[in-house]
Amino acid sequence: ALRDCLSSFLLQLKTSRMCEFEEQVKEFSAKLALVPIPPPGPLHVVFNLRPFQIELPSRLDVDRPVMDLDLHLPFLCFKPEQILEIISSILMEQRVVFLSTDWAKLTLVAECFMIFIHPLRWQHPFVPVLSRQMLDFIMAPTAFLMGCHTSHFEEVAEELDDLVLIDIDKGTVLSSSSNRLELPDVPLTAKDCFIFQAKGLQLHYDLDVCRAGSHTDINELRAHRRQWQRKVNTVILNITLELTVNIFSEVCDFLNYEHRVFNSEEFLRSRETTDHEFYKKVLDTHIFHSFLRDRLNQKNDAFTLNINGLFHLIFFFFFLPIKTFKLPEFPPPLAYQYVQSYYNDLIKELSKAISTSTPDDSALMARFYYLRGLVNSVAGKRVDALRDFQSLYKTDMDIFPAKLLNVLVKSLPAEERRMAERRPDLKRLITRVNENERERARPIDDGTVKRFELPKKHLHMEDFVRRVQESGIVKDHGTIQRLFEALTVGQQKQVDPETFCFFYNYWKETEGAAQDVDLPAGVLEHLVTDECVYKLSSSVKTSHGVGKIAMTQRRLFLLTEGRPGYVEITKFRDIEVRIISSTPFLLLRIPTLKIKTSLRKEMFEANLKSECDLWHLMIKEMWAGRKMADDHKDPQFMEQALTNALLMDAVVGCLQSQKAIFAATKLAYFDKKKLEVPMMVPKTTSETLKHKINPSLDQTPPQAVDVLLYTPGQLGVSELDSGGNPKLWCALSNGKVLVFDAASWSMQKNSVQVGKSRLNCMLAVNQQQLWIGSKDSFIYIINPWSVSCNKQLTEHRCEVTGLVIHDTVAYSCSEDGSVIVWDVSTLQVRRQFRVSCDRLQCIQIHTSMLWCCKSASHTAMNAPFYYIITQNLATENQFSISTKTFLNHFGFQLFPSEQLWAGLADAGELCVWHCRDLNKPFIRIQLKDCAGVVCMIKVKNQIWVGCQGKTRGKIYVVNTDRYTVEKELMAHDDSVQTLCSAEDRYVLSGAARADGKIAIWKVE
Repeated sequence: ALRDCLSSFLLQLKTSRMCEFEEQVKEFSAKLALVPIPPPGPLHVVFNLRPFQIELPSRLDVDRPVMDLDLHLPFLCFKPEQILEIISSILMEQRVVFLSTDWAKLTLVAECFMIFIHPLRWQHPFVPVLSRQMLDFIMAPTAFLMGCHTSHFEEVAEELDDLVLIDIDKGTVLSSSSNRLELPDVPLTAKDCFIFQAKGLQLHYDLDVCRAGSHTDINELRAHRRQWQRKVNTVILNITLELTVNIFSEVCDFLNYEHRVFNSEEFLRSRETTDHEFYKKVLDTHIFHSFLRDRLNQKNDAFTLNINGLFHLIFFFFFLPIKTFKLPEFPPPLAYQYVQSYYNDLIKELSKAISTSTPDDSALMARFYYLRGLVNSVAGKRVDALRDFQSLYKTDMDIFPAKLLNVLVKSLPAEERRMAERRPDLKRLITRVNENERERARPIDDGTVKRFELPKKHLHMEDFVRRVQESGIVKDHGTIQRLFEALTVGQQKQVDPETFCFFYNYWKETEGAAQDVDLPAGVLEHLVTDECVYKLSSSVKTSHGVGKIAMTQRRLFLLTEGRPGYVEITKFRDIEVRIISSTPFLLLRIPTLKIKTSLRKEMFEANLKSECDLWHLMIKEMWAGRKMADDHKDPQFMEQALTNALLMDAVVGCLQSQKAIFAATKLAYFDKKKLEVPMMVPKTTSETLKHKINPSLDQTPPQAVDVLLYTPGQLGVSELDSGGNPKLWCALSNGKVLVFDAASWSMQKNSVQVGKSRLNCMLAVNQQQLWIGSKDSFIYIINPWSVSCNKQLTEHRCEVTGLVIHDTVAYSCSEDGSVIVWDVSTLQVRRQFRVSCDRLQCIQIHTSMLWCCKSASHTAMNAPFYYIITQNLATENQFSISTKTFLNHFGFQLFPSEQLWAGLADAGELCVWHCRDLNKPFIRIQLKDCAGVVCMIKVKNQIWVGCQGKTRGKIYVVNTDRYTVEKELMAHDDSVQTLCSAEDRYVLSGAARADGKIAIWKVE
């Protein structure tokens, strides 16, 4: 676009006199200043600058630069192998000099390489064009990327020995000290993939248009060329992004997000030996440090989408249809009144575009709001600009110009500020801007990234927990505390640096040895896909022959010597008895491990000698973990038991003393747990419970599960999404929303942070919108397909407590009694009313009526009471149908049989009323051992009630026909916070922080 503008200006200069030159430059600059730059997204701005119609592109997304370049130019100048050499030089922060006889190529090619390394960013001097007088810049002692004329090649090469000299005209990449570049290659897998894809690029425009007729309109020809270039650019961007992902995708596996630590040594150890030199150079660069900082800040860019398995979204954004907005003609004289008239015409055109946009195209409407707000602000219409930015805030937060709005608010004259504050929505926007400004003014973490280092001084409990979490060995706080107790047995409660170092190295060596176990194909046939050998004994004599005992997460087996073979010993769940005894051998007695299983009559015996006690401990822990995992339907117990067993092995190997086995017993968590509390799960619970999942697996500390929502398979499905499985949406207490595949109950990699407050309710509005009500009074809108949140509804003033939908209308309520009726397609408020109460608890729709559960304080004792009011959905008349006092109820359910069910928040009791006559005596249902009802849902002819039990969380299944409790389910170790139904086949329950798990129950 800039080249087109300058070309147009050159035509004007050819017919003008020299004395008019300065005035012509001023006029040209003033015209360009009237062009608003479009925000990131699918909208380009078009304007006339005779003889051209110029299209000003936008950025693809917030994090990318404008793609107004011919990205295929470097591929015409260099072979793919040389392009990789240049990218490698840039990633290693070498001193790079581009050379060409054409000054234009220097900037174009250098800028292309800056785009190729995205999302990594060059952090050093970037001067693509150096004049002869500026050549001494090449003597700079830092890394740089510069360019100069080819005639200076000899002069530049003689100055320094370690320059990377890139001749664009000849297509060569050399070092100033030799005829070839002596730098490590990029990793082989990434290199081969890039070269294969680059050789398949279609880079010649003439070949693409040879079958087409000649264009008679220059603007039509230019538009066709832009379309071809955009297609080529898209393919090149995908190839270079895949290169970056192939090089750095596994970096995230070695990051500790809580302590902002990158374990570089372990990352290097995981790489191929031939790639070590490349990574050693790259890992110490400013480019890589900035990249790590973005990962730790959980930046949601194209790289993140790719490694989270959402590569189809990147293609979707690249291939979005581009819309254009035509600017009015520039005013002939650029006097004030004419410029203002131009702004007014532009605002009218934008208003027209907004009014004709369909609600389904909210992305385009958001860009129009952005442009109109921008033009209103420069035209001096500040209040109108605030209105536009408020509309933009609700439509697309990703492009919200926070800094511009801050400047705009500060520039408001007193009268205009008073005018804006008379409108509640604008007053709130101004308040939010001021709050954000105060937050930015606070001192914050500088975002540094630490490398993991072994300690140099003694560690007390708190420091030890942090160090172990940073190392990536284990995250669970309780497990680390038990490890601390094990390493400090018989001494002061602190771990010396030598012990920590021995333990860490032994753990890593054992981990590496387990990965290096090479099992014959005949052995692998007996193992399941994800099964690995974690512990291998020395060669011992057993009742099945001589060999090594191998332990996986599922079983024990003997790896026989000589011709390696497989002899199954037992699966952990089949173990009945474990005995340590001794076997006579000459004058000695050798410690022997004996195992009795339910599948064999004879005992398995192994003369494990000095390893016997350790193997006995580990097997006991694995058996106890397997038993609890089966009883509680929670596979995480088995994973934790395996971690405990491996920690026992590391502790014994590290301490190498008589107290080592006793120290290892400190880590026998499940083996002790079965002695402290009964391991048996009640039969009813065991039969009803299908599975448990832990959404806080990567969270430290564990989070409460506040809201659950099941969405059927069609929600979020599109032509580009090959999935379409049903989803389970889980809101944690830290404001994070996780997504599970409800077909396999596996957690998807992508999650979204929704504010910082507790989330109270979720509602699947349609295939494009999932609404979440928050304690911070906002309603956040998530796109179920991309799992991203870029819209907010901000009309509520207090905590949002309920959401329901009826046809194309959604209803939301907040604790202050406000109920807002929303048009789902436009996100506009249709109407609003208020219920007089202390707290509006929740709302439901039944028989075309909106039922609201509210509390009030109308008695002398000031005790909270609940009323039920209804709103006829067909009219706007609100009326109360009951003034009965329902003490401390928490939520309610309505049935087609005209029954109203409610639970007491401070007692184990349900109450049932007849909706047609609430004055009839109501039915009470007692819930045994229940301290209070927390949540309840209707499933078939049952009410499932989640409670805070007197010792642990319980679920009561109540028959609605007989008003009796059919089942009492021992659900969780903390109160049941939320319940949801999965198509009446399953019920899912989420627990408070002390448990933090999701249980999946079968519905009969």
